[in-house]
Parts: sequence; structure tokens; C-alpha cells
Amino acid sequence: MQRLYDSVEPRVMDEDMLKLAVGEQGPQEEAGQLARQEGILFKDVLSLRLDFQNILRIDSLWQFENLRKLQLDNNIIEKIEGLEHLVHLVWLDLSFNNIEAIEGLDTLVNLEDLSLFNNRISKIDSLDALVKLQVLSLGNNQISNMMNIIYLRRFKDLRTLSLSGNPIAESEDYKMFIYAYLPDLVYLDFRRIDDHMKDLAGSKHQYGIDELKHREHLIQARLDDEWAQQEELKKHKVAFVEHLNGSFLFDSMYAEDIEGNKLASLPGVGELLQAYKDKFVIICLNIFEYGLKQQEKRKVELDTFNECIQEAIQENQEQGKRRIAKFEEKHLLSLNAIREESDPTNIEIKIVEYGEDITELFNVLMTLEMQLVEQLEETINMFERNITDLVALFIENVQSLMAQCRDLENHHHEKLLEISINTLERIVKGELDQDLPEDVRATRNPRHETRVTCPKTQHIHGRAAI
Repeated sequence: MQRLYDSVEPRVMDEDMLKLAVGEQGPQEEAGQLARQEGILFKDVLSLRLDFQNILRIDSLWQFENLRKLQLDNNIIEKIEGLEHLVHLVWLDLSFNNIEAIEGLDTLVNLEDLSLFNNRISKIDSLDALVKLQVLSLGNNQISNMMNIIYLRRFKDLRTLSLSGNPIAESEDYKMFIYAYLPDLVYLDFRRIDDHMKDLAGSKHQYGIDELKHREHLIQARLDDEWAQQEELKKHKVAFVEHLNGSFLFDSMYAEDIEGNKLASLPGVGELLQAYKDKFVIICLNIFEYGLKQQEKRKVELDTFNECIQEAIQENQEQGKRRIAKFEEKHLLSLNAIREESDPTNIEIKIVEYGEDITELFNVLMTLEMQLVEQLEETINMFERNITDLVALFIENVQSLMAQCRDLENHHHEKLLEISINTLERIVKGELDQDLPEDVRATRNPRHETRVTCPKTQHIHGRAAI
């Protein structure tokens, strides 16, 4: 099934091989001689054929950044690699090689035609990035699981598929399964698909298709929701208020506070902690909403700045164009007159006159450029002042809100210490009816205060312990 070259030494793709191939496939005759003299830049090559070269490994293609078509068939390549820089590739032929897995194609987002015919591939995967794929040839491989067909449903532009010569092609339901689950396919194994057969296949597999569509819908809905959450988080990060639209900050402060959680079993501490959390979250929400409003103001300021810059540049360019057009209109006929003038003295006089006009045009254009520079500098300075004021106001108000958090926290811990001392006194007097866990009873030094700093708020978390 595979092409073997036992009598020829395997080769690794190198610069000498590439130069030879480019030279042979480049322009011929006089144009070719000129190209060979001056040298052909790899970045200018659009098509490259490297078939029947006994290539074992793909390498050294990073300079072919504008390559559209690459032919690597009939070699002994074992792994798809070294193609990451060929982002403009549209057509790729890797047929008749020894490839066992589909890989190394993640950057080929413009690929439309891919041939992996006659290799050792057993699974169709790792093609997700090929969103423009229209033609896929995988005949004469080792694909045996019909579920590989389901994977191909994600390629909405796929119209031509070849799978003949694989174990799955021997299945009785092979064609009908593909017709049903890939309804947009036009050609299968080099034959056009009959519309009537598509309808029959769709009816035969209707239940399975409906169930699959339902699962796909749920998966897509989940992906859309995750994407929306990520986009929302990006907006919050830009506004410096991520995770402040809920209890995340408060919960993170106490997530690993084992000793603090023990105190929740003291009488009245649960209600105290819930009241503290509710008020803390309200302050976080105030910071969150204020941050989004301030970010919107900064965005408006940035948009206005960009508009002013573009308007200034455009107006300056228009003025320059008008002056140049006026100069050309004035002197076009005069230039023809110079060409027709036979008297050297008159020619000299006219050239001096036109030279003065050219100097005047140059000075006007330079004046316009200096005006633009001054205008841009003034606009940039104004933008910097406005942004600095907005940021300073944002920081000042957020610090004020965070001070409320600190006051709230101090008040909470004062109450917590009061409850702790009161509980200890009741224990000593034997007046406490409620049973406390042993780990709480074993904690000593009720007046000891442990200070824990929260990295986000720099709060001082004082904790009283019994």
C-alpha cells in the first residue's frame, strides 16, 4: 500500500533542494535567466512541487510565507510538520506517504483542498482549524470506525470526500450513512451524489440524525454561553472590575480560612457573617457598576481622540492634494511649451520660473506638515490630560469604596471578638447550653488576633479565637 524507496537514501528537505526546485519550476527562457541571475526570493513563490524526492521529513519551509500550493506526494514522509508558517496555503497534497496521524495543520486556516490519499491514517481528527475545507481525500488509509464521519459534520464548506480503500468503505451502510450525516456533500469517492439517494438516506437515518442534531445544539449552546462569558470577562478586566459583580471576592477571602470557619459555630456568628457578606457584596457591586461607567467614559474619550487624529490627517492631506492639483493644472501646458521651445535662452528663463513655483509648492507642503504635527501634539496632550483626570477620579472613588469595606470588616471583627469573649465567659460559668465542637473548645487565647492580608483588597482580617 505504501511507496518504499529501499534503494534510495531518505532525504530531509533543505535549502539546496528548495533552491533547485524553485529554479526548475520558475520562469523559463530569458525571464528565467534573469530570475536566476538576480535570485528568486522564497517569499515570492506561490506554488511549489516536491513530489518523488524521497523526502523523509518536512523542513525549511518557513520562508515560503506566501505559498498557495504545495505538492509533497510520493515521498516517504512519516509525520506532518514544518508547515506552521504557510498560513496562506490553499492546496496541499501529501498523498502516497507513510503518515500515520493527522497533525500539524492548526495554522493552515485558508486550506481548501487537502489530499492524504494512500497513507497509514486510522482516525480523522485534528482538522478543526481548516474552516474553509472543501475537498478532502483520505482514500486508501486504515480508517475503520464510521464515527469518523460524524467528525466531518463541522466542515460546512466540505463538498468532495474520498474514503474508498478504507475498511469503512466495505460496510453495507457506508454510502447511505455518509449521504445522511453529510447532507451538503456533492461528491463521494469521485462520483456525484444522487439527490434521490440523499433523501432515502435521510429517511433511513432520521432518528439518529435528529438525536445528533439535538446533541450538537446543546454543545453549541454551551460553547456560545462560554464564549459570551469570556467576552464579558474581557470587558470587566478592561474596566478593572473583574469578579466584582457578585460574592467572588468575599468568598475567596474565606475559602482557605479554616480557623475562621470554626467560629461560625459560635452562637450568633452565622447571622453576623451573613450580614457582613451581604453588605460587602453591595459595596463590590457599587465598585463594579462604577468601574463599567468609568470605562465607558474612557472609551468615549479614546474614540473621540482617534476621530480627531483621523480628521486632522485627512483634512491636511486634502489641502496638500488641492495645492498639488492646482500646481499641475497651472504648469501642465507650460511643460509642453518648454519641450517645444527651441531657443535655449527662453528655455532657461522658463525653467527658472518653474523652479521658483516648485520651491513655493514645497514650502507650502512643508508648512502643512508642520501644522499637522502641531495639531497632533495638541490633540495628544489634551487626550493625556483627560485620561489622567478620569483615571485619577476612578482611583480616588474606588479607594473611598474600599475604605468602606475596611470599616465594615473592622466592625465585623469587633463584633466577632465580642461574641467570642462572651461565649468563653459563659463556658467558664457553665451557662452555655449549646454544645460546641471539640476543635472550637480546644482553641485558646480569646484575645489573640491573627492578621491575614487579602491580596486584592489589602484588608486586615482580624480573627478572634477561643
